[in-house]
Amino acid sequence: MIRRPFLSLLTALAFTVMLGPVVVLVGVAFTAGTTLTFPPEGLSVRWFGAALAYQPFLDAFRTSLVVAVLSTLFALALGIPAAVALHRGALPGRRALENLFFSPVIVPELVLGLALFQQVMVGLHSTATAALVLGHTVLLLPYAVRVAGASLALADPRLEEAARGLGAGPVRTFLSVTLPVMRPGIVSAAILAFVTSLNNVPLSLLLTGPGVATLPVEMLNYVQSSFDPVVAAVSVLLLAGSVLVALVTERLVGFTKVFGR
Repeated sequence: MIRRPFLSLLTALAFTVMLGPVVVLVGVAFTAGTTLTFPPEGLSVRWFGAALAYQPFLDAFRTSLVVAVLSTLFALALGIPAAVALHRGALPGRRALENLFFSPVIVPELVLGLALFQQVMVGLHSTATAALVLGHTVLLLPYAVRVAGASLALADPRLEEAARGLGAGPVRTFLSVTLPVMRPGIVSAAILAFVTSLNNVPLSLLLTGPGVATLPVEMLNYVQSSFDPVVAAVSVLLLAGSVLVALVTERLVGFTKVFGR
């Protein structure tokens, strides 16, 4: 009886900490005022129109989409075979390999971005777009390996053994049995990787170039010189898009199919 009110208080505090900034952000985005103030000075959607008409944001959003799509595809192309090898192969030093694939999550993104900037952009004279795609691919690879591998870890390996026992070769077994089993994890990994890439700031900040910037970086540059609610409106649009993607993913795939009950 004593613990329950205390846990309820902690739960309410946690929700306040998590959702409080979102409430403030939404209020600022819909304000009729001209500055970033809360509570809002009336209600208006004019800042959403201003955000959608601001050309640097549109250009940066296109760059973010290109980088997010390409890096997600590359991360899945590398992560799916790696997940199969880790969960189904008899690899020596398996634990060390798993730690290697998950290391981009542990290493600070600023350190990773600085290393890529020195080696790729300065050393190899790569374009900013190519460096962004490479950097985001490295960053997203652990998500692809982890989430795609979660579906495979929950699957019965005897299904693949039965397919091979019936005469299916390794390629046919992979395409007919392993890949369909991994489908929920692959879809979830793709969505998670795409949203992560789209909203990334620290890594993207160090890999931009003249005329090439992702939307979060362009938003950061905007707030350094302007104090109007345009950035809040863009943030609400990104938040709404992320929530919509999560709801669609849960509806079509279901996260319980990936991570278990």
